[in-house]
Amino acid sequence: MSESPHTTTHRRKRPFSRRAVLGGAGAVAVGAGVTPAVFAVTDSGGSGGPADDAAPQAAAGTRSEDFPETRSAAASGDGAASAGFAASYVALRWQGARDGAGIRFRDGDGAADGWRTVRGGGCAAVEDGGTALVAAGAATAYEVTAPASATDIRSVAIDTTDGPSRGVEVPSEPTRVRGVRYLSRPAWGADESKRYKDGQVNSPEKYYPLQTITVHHTDTPNGDADPAATIRAIYEYHAITLDWGDIGYHFLIDEAGNVYEGRYSGEDGAPAFDGNGDLVTAFHTAGYNSGNLGIALLGTLTDTGPTDAAKESLVRLVKVLSLLGGLDPQAATTFVNPVDGVTKDVTTVSGHRDWLETDCPGQTMYDLLTEVRAAAAR
Repeated sequence: MSESPHTTTHRRKRPFSRRAVLGGAGAVAVGAGVTPAVFAVTDSGGSGGPADDAAPQAAAGTRSEDFPETRSAAASGDGAASAGFAASYVALRWQGARDGAGIRFRDGDGAADGWRTVRGGGCAAVEDGGTALVAAGAATAYEVTAPASATDIRSVAIDTTDGPSRGVEVPSEPTRVRGVRYLSRPAWGADESKRYKDGQVNSPEKYYPLQTITVHHTDTPNGDADPAATIRAIYEYHAITLDWGDIGYHFLIDEAGNVYEGRYSGEDGAPAFDGNGDLVTAFHTAGYNSGNLGIALLGTLTDTGPTDAAKESLVRLVKVLSLLGGLDPQAATTFVNPVDGVTKDVTTVSGHRDWLETDCPGQTMYDLLTEVRAAAAR
């Protein structure tokens, strides 16, 4: 099917490379002391991808950095389950009513905490039931209760902090996208083998012109002491548990204002784009993903707003991306899905809830979007 035209006017894009987009000695850094980032990675851990075919080869100007291998333990049905390790998060997925699930955790001594209500309509909303990623606080076991009449109840304990070390080649210099410093996938410890299933890329990259930008929150705890570990947990949850084949967002922003590359987009363009300037399709707004760029702020922004540093980075990133795509952040537009022609009337920079029935990006963050659009348009 041919792509449908935009209803707003956009500048004609020229082909661009990572070198052209990411260079610039006068670039502005986001956050202090950001870990260096890299575009290509040779990984010593994991299985299923071509990175496993050879031992790591350090490229010129790179250094090896160790990250803990992500561990997971799956269980089915409700009731008690044991992780076998100290879990960072537990991912839940069920079919049936979206709300009504609960979870409680047990520590190494077997003591249980109180039941927590699990909201199944968070950022990773699914059409046929509920799903959630719940912080486990290093619990070694947990117990799940599902909504009445729920079926296909699955849970996965995830540890992203204490697994065996895996080496990643990271360059000695940071990378930037048009002046915004960011951490690439290897810099936050992405295991590229998780994009593969049965020896093949699970979600092959597809590219379409950028039409809109959608803001999310990750619905994870605020005050996160290890945001890179949380991003690795989200990656495991999205790529493996939900079978999306990769993390669902194009970019993520932590509370210190650090920007992270999300969805893999290849090696011939800027992060999130190919060499022709088209956007890789990610997995953040089901049914409206192609041509729609997703930015997620780490944390839960329902009653609490983003930090000043996170908001500043969001504004700067939206501004840069809007300039790259020839978008007006404050304009009303009709998004046209280039795959199936489905349309949606939105603001160029919108919130997740403008597309689907979800609480994302949290009421407080959603209320700030007018301010974000105005600042990015200046």
